[in-house]
Amino acid sequence: MSSMTVIKINAITVPEDAGDELARRFAARAGAVDGQDGFEGFELLRPTDGRKQWLVVTRWRDDEAFQGWVGSPAFAHGHAGADRPAPHGGPVSVSSELWSYEVAGGSPGSTAG
Repeated sequence: MSSMTVIKINAITVPEDAGDELARRFAARAGAVDGQDGFEGFELLRPTDGRKQWLVVTRWRDDEAFQGWVGSPAFAHGHAGADRPAPHGGPVSVSSELWSYEVAGGSPGSTAG
């Protein structure tokens, strides 16, 4: 039975001047999740249309793999201080929502190999 990749999207509402700090923090701990069982990759998406929601899109082998990450010490460590103020004094994020999806269709793109 082939498993279906699950997509977890953390939609983070970021104040106007905190985006660079959010990106910096992600870069600082980019490798934390790489070795996690079932982890298939992630992107941090910066809005370009005036909205304030940044999206952290992660792909997982299955929901169990994602739950395993959420329950791991590495997750707790990586998210400690997430509400720490940015250098400008305000918060880096105001709120966040977790959205859960599975791939229902699409195109393979140009990933020949």
